[in-house]
Amino acid sequence: MRIKSQYVFVIALIGILVVAFTFGTLFIKGDKKSESEAKAKAPAAKMFTVQVRPTPEVAREYLVTLRGRTEAPRSVVVRSETAGTVAATPTVEGSFVRKGAILCRLNVDARQATLDQARAAMRSRQLQQKASAELAAKGYRSETQVLQDQANLDQATAAARQAEIALAQMNIRAPFDGVFDKRDAEVGSYLAPGQACGTLIELNPILLVGDVPELEAGRLKVGAAASAALTTGQTLSGRVRYVARDADPQTRTYRVEVVAGNPGMSARSGLSGTIRIAAGVGAAHLVPVSSLVLDSAGKQGIRTVNAANRVVFAPVTVLTETPEGIWISGLQGDARVITVGQSYVGEGQEVRVSVAR
Repeated sequence: MRIKSQYVFVIALIGILVVAFTFGTLFIKGDKKSESEAKAKAPAAKMFTVQVRPTPEVAREYLVTLRGRTEAPRSVVVRSETAGTVAATPTVEGSFVRKGAILCRLNVDARQATLDQARAAMRSRQLQQKASAELAAKGYRSETQVLQDQANLDQATAAARQAEIALAQMNIRAPFDGVFDKRDAEVGSYLAPGQACGTLIELNPILLVGDVPELEAGRLKVGAAASAALTTGQTLSGRVRYVARDADPQTRTYRVEVVAGNPGMSARSGLSGTIRIAAGVGAAHLVPVSSLVLDSAGKQGIRTVNAANRVVFAPVTVLTETPEGIWISGLQGDARVITVGQSYVGEGQEVRVSVAR
């Protein structure tokens, strides 16, 4: 039986389509296989490598460090209590004086005579009172007269005491041990009541004063140990006696005062220095200064690597600086601190880690 030509054409067309589909499928599978093999053979994406330093957590005494200055605990302008002309200035300006030393002496004028007269009157009243008491005992003096004589004696005694005080006021004396820092009156100067003879300052003990920010003020306690390294090379030690409760409205800082011994008064008032105050014991880490970085918000901190080798940023507070590095607080437990590459990685980024030597 002969097949019609149109059937032959249809069969041939179907055969061509089957062959084309078969070869197309094989070609696509081959491409996919080649692509998978190429991906398998391609190198993995390269991760950034950082160097870290294992840093253990240790208990360390916190020190609050601030810039400060020395200050005299007491500075008094010694003034005259009475009027008079300066007759002598026996104390040398700038010298150390004991309490009660004469700083300025005024002219006595007639005050000594007034005292002598008051004392003579007092002795006369004493004799009169004694005689009156003896006569009263014998019945020759009334009780009223005895009481009057006693009142006269008391009045004379008060007058003598007043004259003694007036004479003593001719000597203007030091109210405490200190340095006669400045003399305001010279021989021949007239001083009215309240006018200055000079300035007396106390230098032993001496004050170390400074201002601390509000975050550190809460750490300080009265009685805490403190030390100061002055610009002159001197070192003083003492204890906190005062921490302000009210902040300065301009700087938002709190005044701190430390009382320190100053034997020989070698440290002068007004010297600058660095004050360090003990503020308790807490966790701390020793890291290189170069490991400090700033985050996107400008906060100071340290970048570390966690157990999954991902970068973590931790805000920290610098406690103190030493030749070996800086002690910081703010990290928890032992940490792997990034010491090389910390400025080129971001928080959460996975990194390759090598230990710094």
